[in-house]
Amino acid sequence: MKKVELSYTLTPGEANRTPGHALLRNPMMDVLHAVRESGSISGAARGLGLSYRHVWGQLRRWEAELGQPLILWERGQAAVLSPFGERLLMSERLAQARLGPQMEHLRTELERAFALAFDGAPDAGLRPDLLTLYASHDHALSELQEMAAHLPDAAGRLHLDIRFCGSVDAIRALNEGRCELAGFHAQPFAGTGSLSARTYRPLLKPGLHKIIGFARRAQGLMVAPDNPMRLADLRDVARLQARFVNRSPGTGTRLLLDELMAQDGLDPIDIAGFDRVESSHAAVAHAVASDRADVGLGTEFAAKREGLGFVPLADERYLLVCLKTALERPALQRLLAVLRSPAWQARVNALTGYASDHSGEVAAMKRLLPWWGEWPRRLPSRLPDTPG
Repeated sequence: MKKVELSYTLTPGEANRTPGHALLRNPMMDVLHAVRESGSISGAARGLGLSYRHVWGQLRRWEAELGQPLILWERGQAAVLSPFGERLLMSERLAQARLGPQMEHLRTELERAFALAFDGAPDAGLRPDLLTLYASHDHALSELQEMAAHLPDAAGRLHLDIRFCGSVDAIRALNEGRCELAGFHAQPFAGTGSLSARTYRPLLKPGLHKIIGFARRAQGLMVAPDNPMRLADLRDVARLQARFVNRSPGTGTRLLLDELMAQDGLDPIDIAGFDRVESSHAAVAHAVASDRADVGLGTEFAAKREGLGFVPLADERYLLVCLKTALERPALQRLLAVLRSPAWQARVNALTGYASDHSGEVAAMKRLLPWWGEWPRRLPSRLPDTPG
């Protein structure tokens, strides 16, 4: 078994990461991906800003170290990855997709640690510009984190310490005092007796919590390009026994799936692969892209980033929640200012499958969650601890 060593680099503060690039970079994987995309070693070298001789020499060295060919190439023919090279690249992409939230958190922790040195702050715990956020994984949050950390006025910058977890766990972390802000997503127009309402309502208390608008996003079926199975909804997934990949109980997407299945009269046994779970939207998308599954539920952004087809099923609100007593904190006020800014509105609207939606608005529960109202007259005898 090959060993892995991790490394990182420091870049200028104004430099932004290239969309779609992995958080952890590896020269060999970069070359394999570039060859796969360009169909030639010279094209890969140009795309990476390297010389042909350097890339060719690296490929020969890696093949000698691994004992297997990475590239199949004959003069006058397009270069393609060997079967081993394809498996290597697919395995690395799967690991990146599964570990994306944890790697994002690690990157944030490193950036915050170095910010202490560059800004001269003596203690991260005393910083007025630090907000800890537990949240369901969402790409727009990463964009917000990037934007807030690189605002032009150093005095107005904001460090978001994001810990990705399931929606239910995020709100519980807020209630237990482990963070100052939580992020979750829900269908805004679900009924008062819906699973969403029954799950979130016991966790949120009027007078104690405040809801903050963030964004609207599309969720649906992530399918192979051109949707070869012609899947239109979950009933088709069940009828055709399409290989499904799920999310874990406690995540907002699993809650959405349970809600949609209930609406269609489906049980877990009807879905082939219901018990097979992945840890993020990106990991579900990669499972479909690598033909290990036919379909999964996730965001349009994750589907399009992997080059997949997308069948929209739900338009949901991604919301932030904090304790009412935290609203006057300078860091939270700074966050609200960023969310209300035209620059943020434009940035989130530019993301595939996203739209600005009451961004930065501090609202009553029933304004952003219309199902927040009177309980239905008859309730199930037991409310679920976690969705699923």
